[in-house]
Amino acid sequence: MLRIAVQSKGRLYEETMSLLQESGIKLSLSKRTLLAQSANFPIEVLFLRDDDIPQTVARGVADIGIVGENEFVERAENADIIKRLGFSKCRLSLAIPNAVDYTGIEWFKGKKIATSYPHILKTFFAKNGIDAEAHVIAGSVEIAPGIGLADAIFDIVSSGSTLISNNLREVEVVMQSEALLIGNKELSQDKKAILEELLFRFDAVKAAENKKYVMMNVPNNCLQDVISVLPGINSPTVMPLAQGDWSSVHTVLDEKRFWEIIGKLKSFGAEGILVLPIEKMIL
Repeated sequence: MLRIAVQSKGRLYEETMSLLQESGIKLSLSKRTLLAQSANFPIEVLFLRDDDIPQTVARGVADIGIVGENEFVERAENADIIKRLGFSKCRLSLAIPNAVDYTGIEWFKGKKIATSYPHILKTFFAKNGIDAEAHVIAGSVEIAPGIGLADAIFDIVSSGSTLISNNLREVEVVMQSEALLIGNKELSQDKKAILEELLFRFDAVKAAENKKYVMMNVPNNCLQDVISVLPGINSPTVMPLAQGDWSSVHTVLDEKRFWEIIGKLKSFGAEGILVLPIEKMIL
């Protein structure tokens, strides 16, 4: 049995549970569930505060965990980064009141900075030769300048709306962050085997993201033109139709370029274009 620690609430929780569900892992959950075992996969899920996950994995209470990179770096625990998961992206930034005239990073010398990430902040300031005070606050960091508790803040920024609502502006991005799959350094061979199967499923789910399966009918005299604009994984599949001068072409398209390519396909004579979502993709 492999134990995975995940955040008990918030955006990272929602995206983690979605990934597990799409990976075919069934869990029976209730509002007060702290530990849930899968009914169809040898894994159990331990629900924790995000800042407790790095230590829990490093000490072997959980075998693996999904945690924000910001928390992993801040806690500096001795665990392995197994995989970057590509979701729950944000950044850690320095922000100051809108009314302040910002002259560059030197502005922070002698200032008091409210933050929940003192280790990352102190490391950044030390690297840049800035002597400033990190004032540690557990929550609601963004209100600190407005009530005179600090001159600036160092906190997570996603959309920036929280900064705007508190009359703050972002002036320095210190680090980018995303969800990480981390692991204990001393996993047994049995647990490593379960982890490999879990990673295989995660990869299949992630590979299918923002992809569409496209089928179309193409006159044979237009095949080369159509194929020339299809990126595909390797190359598109071409199959003859009952009507001898037509073929069926199947491919996978990235959603970002979907409409651009579909327009070209139509102009090259493709007809009956059928677009389907992809749930999993094994590369």
